[in-house]
Amino acid sequence: MKMRTVWVDEVYQGIVRTSFKLKKRLFKGKSHFQSVEVVETAGHGRLLLIDGMTMVSERDEFVYHEMIAHPALFLHPKPRRVLVIGGGDGGTVREVLKHRSVESCTLVEIDGLVVEASRRYIPQTAAALSDRRSRVLISDGVKFVAETEETFDVVIVDSTEPFGPAAELFGPSFYKNVKRILTEDGVVASQAGSPFYEISTIKNLFKITTKIFPVVEVCLFNNLTYPGGLWAFTFATKGLHPLKDFRASRVKTAKMPLRWYNADIHAACFALPDFLKKAIGR
Repeated sequence: MKMRTVWVDEVYQGIVRTSFKLKKRLFKGKSHFQSVEVVETAGHGRLLLIDGMTMVSERDEFVYHEMIAHPALFLHPKPRRVLVIGGGDGGTVREVLKHRSVESCTLVEIDGLVVEASRRYIPQTAAALSDRRSRVLISDGVKFVAETEETFDVVIVDSTEPFGPAAELFGPSFYKNVKRILTEDGVVASQAGSPFYEISTIKNLFKITTKIFPVVEVCLFNNLTYPGGLWAFTFATKGLHPLKDFRASRVKTAKMPLRWYNADIHAACFALPDFLKKAIGR
């Protein structure tokens, strides 16, 4: 008897579908905020899905996590204190802690179920959450930046799409508070979505941040598992420019175990196609 092939589907915006060949379902739960699922796939390793959307694939997660972390951390002269909002899978924290200058990395994740599932089923990313320099807070990131008296050299907004519990992470009041808690050479990098499917999100974030920060850029990266393959971050600073103030030699001398990010990628990721330049008014 022939076995039926089972696929895990992500349907994005009702117009595109991505499928992964399923080997085994490892975990499925629902928190107060969202559904969380971990599955084992035939070609992409373990997948973390939130509300049916792919967040992490073991095969290519290194691309996203290296690109959301290292352009900001290598730009800052000496990042010591880093704040990560969202990113309960731990991959961004892992990349942050590769920098020897970092003394502490605070993760603020609203959904403890994401952290719990990642710790248990995706140690490839979540093992970093047990590092002595990491601090994990199960709390609302918007509330945290509004109330904290701590300051940070780099803030990384590793959020899901701009709805549900992540909606307020895309608003002006949030970024005003981020600016308040950033040190003098502070940098903030934010997940902004797909230039093909979420261009309104990129435009909105760019518009909001340019009213708050003196330097704002958009950078791009490619991966396997996100719809469209091309994805964007917004990148804002209190004065440092991601190209003019970047020193390639720092990347080379750091000798980190990186698989995607390097000095050439840093320079290239800020080059934008004309349709995206037009959208953000560049």
